Amino acid sequence: MSIKSTFMRYILTNVIGMIGLSCYILADTFFVSKGLGVTGLTALNLSISIYSFINATGLLIGIGGATKYSIYQARNKHNKANIIFTNSIKIGILLGIFFLLIGLFGSSTLSSLLGADENIFHMTNTYLKTLLCFAPFFILNNIFIAFIRNDGNPKLSMAGMLIGSLSNIILDYVFIFPLQWGMFGAAFATGLAPIISMCILTRHCIKKKNRFHFYKSKLSIKQVTYICSLGLSSFITEIASGIILIVFNLLILNIAGNIGVAAYGIVANLALVATSIFTGVAQGTQPLLSENFGQGNNKKILQLFRYAIYVSLGISVVLYFLVVIFNNQLVEIFNRDHIEILSKTASNGLIIYFAGFFFAGINIITSAVLSSINEPRHAFTISILRSGCIIVPVALFLSYFFQMIGIWLSFPLSEIITLIVAVFLAKKSLKRLRENT
Repeated sequence: MSIKSTFMRYILTNVIGMIGLSCYILADTFFVSKGLGVTGLTALNLSISIYSFINATGLLIGIGGATKYSIYQARNKHNKANIIFTNSIKIGILLGIFFLLIGLFGSSTLSSLLGADENIFHMTNTYLKTLLCFAPFFILNNIFIAFIRNDGNPKLSMAGMLIGSLSNIILDYVFIFPLQWGMFGAAFATGLAPIISMCILTRHCIKKKNRFHFYKSKLSIKQVTYICSLGLSSFITEIASGIILIVFNLLILNIAGNIGVAAYGIVANLALVATSIFTGVAQGTQPLLSENFGQGNNKKILQLFRYAIYVSLGISVVLYFLVVIFNNQLVEIFNRDHIEILSKTASNGLIIYFAGFFFAGINIITSAVLSSINEPRHAFTISILRSGCIIVPVALFLSYFFQMIGIWLSFPLSEIITLIVAVFLAKKSLKRLRENT
């Protein structure tokens, strides 16, 4: 099979899987907006930022550990590969328990910090507490997805993500409408999804297709940093959305109140789907890059990078075309009460905000590529710029002068600035690869 065919097979399965994964949140948004209206939508948008922190933790360990695992397997160092797998699971369990404890004892404080007023506090607190209690399962699911994908079974990884997401959509409907469980139902359906996904993923081990096994080893600080170093860019890319969501929510509450937050919730959740597509391209390319890097195939690494950039640009064009043509229809899906100001604010936001994906897609892919070829510092630099270092001050500045328009503009402007840095760093790394080809 040619490198192009292999590349397309990996990214297609991952893009479809990541879109399915993003449906965890999109399904909540849709059913909450239909069942609980603007109040529920606002509460959901305030609390859902915490999901990004949980998911980012899973990606940190999963992508970092699986990348090291692939490199060791390519070099026939199977015991070291198994140590990486074992310690990744240990770290995931420990961090999952940490989030669980926050959910049990700190959800009320967290709700207040996120900006929930008396009208939406109960809904926000209910969603947060339930979601955080399922954090260990979210994290472990991400770890298993990454390792199984890098263990030569990307189709099963995709199946696990998609079936988990489909179950979330079905359970969302059942819990919110027939059972009338409200916000608890939405969060409970989301929490069950990774458990169902992991049940599907066990097929990889039951059929004995797995090369990874548990291996007796002690967990040390050195091992933790070793595993997390190559997952850092994926972690920061994901956590960026959570940080940005929190900052934007607090700014918008002062500018346009709960209606403004609801409008941003619509834009942010649709943007989550777009981000998941680019993350899927990056994650689909990652195991191929790691394998070729381990084998010293620099020419193929350069080919894969070019393919990923071309695909990113193509996706950006299609996404923006759809948003410009169908922005009103997209907004009305979530506008149960047909509130005019909500519709107008969100429609304007979609057109401005989504222009940023022409640049964000390239940044996400470049960061993942640099991480996969053992350039964690360069990948980290790009990711940290996307995590809020640029967009937060830009949003503060622009919103002061242009109100909501400034909020929407801050995303594309910050991604342009990041792209300039990303191009410079990528040129340095790729030059070394070309010289050694």
